[in-house]
Amino acid sequence: MEIERINEHTVKFYISYGDIEDRGFDREEIWYNRERSEELFWEVMDEVHEEEEFAVEGPLWIQVQALDKGLEIVVTKAQLSKDGQKLELPIPEDKKNQTDEESLDALLDDFHKEEQDQEETNEKDKKLQLQFVLKMDDFEDLIALSQLNMQDFTTSLYSFENRYYLYVDFHEDLSDEQVENKLSILLEYAHESVVSIYRLQEYGQLIVKGHALETIQQHFS
Repeated sequence: MEIERINEHTVKFYISYGDIEDRGFDREEIWYNRERSEELFWEVMDEVHEEEEFAVEGPLWIQVQALDKGLEIVVTKAQLSKDGQKLELPIPEDKKNQTDEESLDALLDDFHKEEQDQEETNEKDKKLQLQFVLKMDDFEDLIALSQLNMQDFTTSLYSFENRYYLYVDFHEDLSDEQVENKLSILLEYAHESVVSIYRLQEYGQLIVKGHALETIQQHFS
């Protein structure tokens, strides 16, 4: 996949049909199966964020162009106007005259609603989240972390693209505060990753399942 950072708010990338199929997606289903096409999009956006630090925040404007051998996709984040009151939509100049004031207001309302819905969803997910994927800079950090003898969660270790990832699953009986406190300790040795557990399961290599830190401690204590 080829990624080009256009500016602070826009990124363009090209993904071939061969790459799409290598990721486990059918060339036809991405056009007719919305759930699968969204799954592919967010998987690709994970990579874009990893390589270009392009954080997905708020409403997005997405252009998809089908080419002979793949897809060219342009993603732009909506921006607040200078007065901070409205979201500026990245509508091309040649199409602005085709959009009357009433239609534009309707688009803005939709964008505001989408942003509010996303914030509510993020807040809900934050309260319920018990699983995290952590990226390790060095295996020595894993060894040091294993020596803390932390409890109340299970861990699985994956290798993916020459990096180690620790999947942490906290016990359901923990309070939000307990999860946050333990997670803050874990993040002293790792970074929270945008790579999903589904991507690790599909393309990564599972090294230790369910008790990774305990296993590392036994071998390196």
